[in-house]
Amino acid sequence: MLLALEGIGMALDAIRANKVRAGLTIAGVAIGVFVVVAMGATVHGIKQSFQSDLDEFGATSFQVRRRGVGINTCDGSDDSCPERRNPAISLVEWRAIADLPEVETATAWLSGQSNFDYRDRHVTNVGYDAQSTDWIKTDVADISPGRSFSGSEHDAGAQVVLVNDTLKNRLFGDSDPIGKQIAIEGKQFTVIGVFHTKAGFLKTMDGRGPDKPRAILPMMTAYRHLDVWRRGLMMMVKPRGNVAQAQVMDDVTELLRSRRGLKPGQINNFALVAQDRMMETFDQLFGAIFMVGLALSAVGLLVGGVGVIAIMMISVTERTREIGVRKALGATRATILWQFLVEAATLTSIGASVGLIIGSILAWVVRTNTPVPTSIPASAIITAIAASIATGVIFGMLPALRASRLDPVEALRHE
Repeated sequence: MLLALEGIGMALDAIRANKVRAGLTIAGVAIGVFVVVAMGATVHGIKQSFQSDLDEFGATSFQVRRRGVGINTCDGSDDSCPERRNPAISLVEWRAIADLPEVETATAWLSGQSNFDYRDRHVTNVGYDAQSTDWIKTDVADISPGRSFSGSEHDAGAQVVLVNDTLKNRLFGDSDPIGKQIAIEGKQFTVIGVFHTKAGFLKTMDGRGPDKPRAILPMMTAYRHLDVWRRGLMMMVKPRGNVAQAQVMDDVTELLRSRRGLKPGQINNFALVAQDRMMETFDQLFGAIFMVGLALSAVGLLVGGVGVIAIMMISVTERTREIGVRKALGATRATILWQFLVEAATLTSIGASVGLIIGSILAWVVRTNTPVPTSIPASAIITAIAASIATGVIFGMLPALRASRLDPVEALRHE
């Protein structure tokens, strides 16, 4: 314990004596640790937000899509991407899936973008979701003032629309929007409600966060009256509470294969995507991003490590006579080696502490000003501290070995 404290004291003396070199060493390690902490906090926070968005749909819910999701090497041609030839999910298939006894809800939707106009106010490139009546069961959102559209309005393709707070403010300011007429693609729509959605990473990434102007309207309305991409029709299927997800997915697969006339040896020309598959895709994407962050962190730690070698070599040279005296008084090679390694680890630990503080401040700023609930996981803190100490030990080993191997007689002669 005394040797460790003595080594720490020597490290602090070295910092005071070599402020510039020590500062560069600490800065290099701090940058490396900061990158690890910042990346860890961001990825951890985004993952929590992403999981929260998925939980809104229900743990057993799954998507029915024309194509699957994920990271692949597809170059976009039909030959390398056979899924591009998959037929669209049809309205008949949607209704058939919704009628399955094991299915609680089957929410169908299309997404589009258009200009919204009210009198002399114009909002361009507004994204909208055209959804079936039960959208409110899978997309948690409050509606106030106003209401959602009814089943009869949906089936009739009624020209009604709900707007979010951002779109409401841009079109109507502080006035009540309910009952007012707005133009979408030159067609008149009646505003029947204002919806308030929670900010989540998934919603924010695809433009459905509360900070973006957004609208919701009946799916059949968009299907009949707007220039929407019909091949993009997809569904969110929610099984009944007492039915296993796997059973419902098997039933949906059997139904679609039967309706599409697929033979036993043919692959599915549609995709069912469960929540765990969405999380796998997330882990693939952000795992790659995190690895890039680790590479950048390694560069910072390398810079710090080179600084450790430089400052420790100078320290050994300046304290050669002192080392000789210590050896003459009975200090062993192991004692000298231990003290210099503690000194090197102390330098890098100070850098790690600085990096942790800066990373924590950044995580707080992001958490306060964005919808991403950033938090620093314990694994990131442990990894950062362990990496900094390892950097000190590894790069401090050469100077420490040199100090421990000094001949006491020669060291005492050193001026």
